[in-house]
Amino acid sequence: MEFVHESLAQRVVFATGNAAGAAAHEIENLGYRKVMLVASEREDELAAPIAAAVPVVERFNEVVMHVPVDVAARACSVAESAGADVLLSIGGGSTTGLAKAIALRTGLPIVAVPTTYAGSEATNVWGLTENGVKTTGIDPKVLPVSIIYDAKLLTSLPSDMTVASGLNAMAHCVDSLWGPRVDPIDQALAQEGIRALSSGLLQVSTNNASTDAAEQTLYGAYLAAVSFASAGSGMHHKICHVLGGMFDLPHAQTHAVVLPHVLAFNAPSAPEAERRIAEALSASSATGGLRTLRARLEAPKALKDYGMPEAGIARAVGPIRAAIPANNPTPVDSENITALLRAAWEGDLP
Repeated sequence: MEFVHESLAQRVVFATGNAAGAAAHEIENLGYRKVMLVASEREDELAAPIAAAVPVVERFNEVVMHVPVDVAARACSVAESAGADVLLSIGGGSTTGLAKAIALRTGLPIVAVPTTYAGSEATNVWGLTENGVKTTGIDPKVLPVSIIYDAKLLTSLPSDMTVASGLNAMAHCVDSLWGPRVDPIDQALAQEGIRALSSGLLQVSTNNASTDAAEQTLYGAYLAAVSFASAGSGMHHKICHVLGGMFDLPHAQTHAVVLPHVLAFNAPSAPEAERRIAEALSASSATGGLRTLRARLEAPKALKDYGMPEAGIARAVGPIRAAIPANNPTPVDSENITALLRAAWEGDLP
């Protein structure tokens, strides 16, 4: 066996019910004195006690899906004018993504407090959108120096968003099992991530107030992100990034819809990945296990429900084919990608 695995260096703090205290400790311990808070207006209530515990010199709340380049430019200017020495992001993937865009340009470190299961806080991947095209890249500057996971912050997440966000995290695991740089460590992390996410989501979807269930789901989401950061972006994420940027689709719901179609597409050509996914879902097959889980969670079904036009199927085929890694388990062509997109658009589950 020969492989190279690189682990990303960051602090991970689980502090259920104490995000404010943990944030204050992390920022003081790391020596930062001028915090720029990045949080949307929707997160005001959650962010307020955390913000009160740290030395905030500026706040930026213009959080937009897929991080448009003009929004990122404005945020960078605000950070530079304020003389901030650290970014504190409180929110989901769009908020973390905006903080990463600021860090990419300014070099400012990030302390991340996630309020969804997006997982962006544990990767060195950034994304920016301009003129309907989403560009992603990898840079060590955008990896948060510290993550604070407070399961209590997740208990106010609406049930439908909990499901979509959790399945987005599961998509990180599935993509990691055949990512362009996948190794045995990534596979082990991804398999355990799927198990934890499945268990946690089944609990939290019926009892949103359970911090134990949210902790289990956060644990799975973290493993998902770590495995994804190492293995690299596979077919699933390339499809979702193209669709998200092209049609401004909601991130988590798009991932939740596309996941079963990519799994059914690749599983026959990836027997080891299929076996691991099936085991993690306690099922006889990966596709069957995911189908059962999605049914119990009442998961999102169709891209047309989230604003993708039918004409967008043909528009997306070329950019998606160009983006999918060459080592994808099942070879791609215009015909099979069109069929996959058609099924995902209509909600015709495999």
